[in-house]
Amino acid sequence: MTTRAQQWAADLADWAIPPQILDQAPQSPWGHPVSRFAGRADQAVAHPRGWSYERAASLLPDGGSVLDVGVGAGAASLPLAGRARLITGVDPSAEMLDAFRSRAALQGVDAVTVEGRWPDLARAVGVHDVVVAHHLVYDVADVVPVLEAFTEHARRGVVLELPPTHPLTWMSPLWEQFWGLPRPTRPTSDDLVAILRDLKVRGLVRYRWQREDLDLTPLDERAALVARRLCLPDDRIPEVRVAIAELPPGQHRDVVTVAWSGSAA
Repeated sequence: MTTRAQQWAADLADWAIPPQILDQAPQSPWGHPVSRFAGRADQAVAHPRGWSYERAASLLPDGGSVLDVGVGAGAASLPLAGRARLITGVDPSAEMLDAFRSRAALQGVDAVTVEGRWPDLARAVGVHDVVVAHHLVYDVADVVPVLEAFTEHARRGVVLELPPTHPLTWMSPLWEQFWGLPRPTRPTSDDLVAILRDLKVRGLVRYRWQREDLDLTPLDERAALVARRLCLPDDRIPEVRVAIAELPPGQHRDVVTVAWSGSAA
């Protein structure tokens, strides 16, 4: 592991919720509602756009294959269904894979699903023309094996999408407000690019752009999820709703697309 990769792991560890707060949580603060991922996938299929989509589409030959790691409901890969012969989705959640399969069937593309974590099951999925992974790497402390396995499983290229900073950075003011807890500011997408340079990947490019925020989740539902993330009980949801409403509006959000060449034959 490189020094930068070690720092990446240490920086992610700083995002852990302190035990004295976690012990007060009425329920686990983790997990993702399938409905939100499904909505994003539907929007991505209806309106394919952005640097991540364009880069992946430019790499994908007609009738090619796509590997989507951390597939969710398919927002990264299903917009490519018009060109792809096969999309393989990897995810630790069976419910997410169900949502992906049903949407792949509607798009008329062959889909294979593999339940588990990457790269533990990398040998089970084989080589694909393009590997995509959106909003995954900030969940991975030991990032080098993940990145290396992406490269080894792509013939044409790898396309990652991630925010410039940790995806929960927007909640930092809320942690300060409700718990007096300062949140970290690293790692960043710049740190990931530095790690990729240490790995000497070929053809590395980076695009920073803005994706329209099409999250149509009602405020009450969003407040309930954020209260859970903040380890707060349900009776604090009204306060959380007010605090969210006072945050700057997020009609657009900055994202970074990082792409490089694959090494598979």
